[in-house]
Amino acid sequence: MEILLATFSALFSVVNPFGAMPVFLTLTHDDTPTRRGEQALRACIYMVLILTVFFLAGQAVLDFFGLRIHDLRIAGGIMIMRAGFDLLNAKPEESKKISKDVVAEGVEKDDISFTPLAMPLLSGPGSIAVVISLFTKSLTIIDMGLTILAIIMMGAVSYIILLFSPKLMIFLGKAGLAALSKIMGFIVLSLGVSFIVTALLALFK
Repeated sequence: MEILLATFSALFSVVNPFGAMPVFLTLTHDDTPTRRGEQALRACIYMVLILTVFFLAGQAVLDFFGLRIHDLRIAGGIMIMRAGFDLLNAKPEESKKISKDVVAEGVEKDDISFTPLAMPLLSGPGSIAVVISLFTKSLTIIDMGLTILAIIMMGAVSYIILLFSPKLMIFLGKAGLAALSKIMGFIVLSLGVSFIVTALLALFK
């Protein structure tokens, strides 16, 4: 249960599906509710698959490039800290950073579920760094299953949030989104610091 909750909370703060709502609504503004729901479902399925693959194969990728998990945690921590700073200083409509070119390209596409929704909006570099750093050789099959279950839960919660994003946007308003962005930014910033501190302590030991 501790692994399940820790993985879910870490992923939720980095994925931040609430921050993805404005971009999602921009990309699907001409779609029917049914079509919008289909796009959200496929995007969340892709996100689960992407994060699961990186969780299972991430250590092999690090070994191939001769990197240690501590190197990834420090680099990922710096990147996550930057994302946290961006969230703390972002405007409500910019709470989930994505380039204007990517948004413009997504508006022209018929299917936006894989790009830019699944990547990089939901499963970006920060969330990928988190899942890779969660894998260690000491994990049991049960631990790995619980981590994957947490990823699936994250996908389900993200789908529900995106599905009801029109109503949530009206309910929260710009002030609510701004406050939520600051809260998520602080959590993400703290997570990045934790990554760096954990890696440094392991290196000095």
